[in-house]
Amino acid sequence: MDAGEFVQDTNREKKNKWKVILALALPIMGETFFQSMVGFVDTYFVSKLGLVEVAAVGVTNAILQVYFAIFLALGVASTVMIANQVGEGNVPRARHIAKQSILFASWIGLIFGVITFVFASPILKMMGAAENVLAPAVIYYRTVATPSIFISLMFILGSLLRGTGDTKSPMKVSLWINLLHIVLDYILIFGITGFGALGLFGAGLASVIVRVLGVLLLWRALRKHEIGAFTLVDWSIDKELTKKFLHLGGPAAGERLSMRIGQVIYFGMILRMGTYTYAAHQLAGNFTIFGYMAGYGLATAATTLVGQSLGAGKHHEAREYAKASTLIGIVLLTAIGVLVYGLSSWYIHYFTVETTVINQVRVALGIDAFNQLGLAIVLVLTGVLQAGGDTKFPMYTTTIGIWLFRTLGVYILGVYFGWGLAGVWIAIGLDNYLRSVLLYLRFRTDRWIQITS
Repeated sequence: MDAGEFVQDTNREKKNKWKVILALALPIMGETFFQSMVGFVDTYFVSKLGLVEVAAVGVTNAILQVYFAIFLALGVASTVMIANQVGEGNVPRARHIAKQSILFASWIGLIFGVITFVFASPILKMMGAAENVLAPAVIYYRTVATPSIFISLMFILGSLLRGTGDTKSPMKVSLWINLLHIVLDYILIFGITGFGALGLFGAGLASVIVRVLGVLLLWRALRKHEIGAFTLVDWSIDKELTKKFLHLGGPAAGERLSMRIGQVIYFGMILRMGTYTYAAHQLAGNFTIFGYMAGYGLATAATTLVGQSLGAGKHHEAREYAKASTLIGIVLLTAIGVLVYGLSSWYIHYFTVETTVINQVRVALGIDAFNQLGLAIVLVLTGVLQAGGDTKFPMYTTTIGIWLFRTLGVYILGVYFGWGLAGVWIAIGLDNYLRSVLLYLRFRTDRWIQITS
């Protein structure tokens, strides 16, 4: 083979990897997009009930983020372990892991459900729910979170499918249940002829119904795969596998929780900068979600492909998938960031007419366009390291970044130096770039490859 043929083969191999990565990532991006759109519609419907109801949903969703962090961490562990076994070709072992994942997720969901039902009021008070918000918040919180088993199972079933490389089934399920969610939201909140309005309880009930349906549809999709060919026997808890779940999922949960707690603190600082500044921050955050969707899709694809390659003993291929995913992420997220900023003067006016807010949003989006490169590296390499079983290092970097750079940076730049929202988004960028450097340095070593089949 001459040099020209070698270069052509290398380029062809790179293009094939890009196609494989995007084929997995795009359905995940679509799934996340559907979920976000329903969130916007849900908020819009609830806002028609009144500000008290909006506050009740808001404080409940803040608590649910903690639930999601735990369920997502379990999903990460399951995706990694399934991907490894699929790569190794060990279907019986993958099937056993899938059963244990479902069993473990069910127990965790039941425990969270009991905690919700018994301690709903004290938890909401601890979160700072005002007296006039508490009663409706308890109703909504108990409605959506007492059946937490369905939230947990949706996370785990989707993760198991992605571990096999099937990202289309979760996207299709997400599309159908989210369309149904919008219809049920309207009917159950406002009522129709012959059916009375249920208000905030109706909003919660709509969420529960679509989650139950989602679990059934994802279960059916999983049963079509080899790893889903379950029998009714041998559903006892595997203690050794449970330890492995905790070993992989515990740090992933710690990383998410560290992020959420840090956000609560620096959100409080932004709120003290003024109502307009906080509103501008919230709007900017909503507009930048498109970059995060793309990054999350690529990160999940990287976790699956790297995990399968490591399971097959192809370490070089795992690294190539990681590099290709990171490069795609850098290009795609930066392009999205520039586009969101470039079009901002057109679309911001549909959300607010306050000149002060508009100017602050544009400043934040301009800074965020530069932040996207760091965010892309952080999201993808976090997924890569987790695929290798190195879930502790991302937790350490997130804790350092969020607390030392982002939260402290928001105070120093935004509050102390008085840079306002510009200081906030610069601090966010510093956090992302610090973590991107640390994660990249870790990736360059072999210490992140800790998975043993």
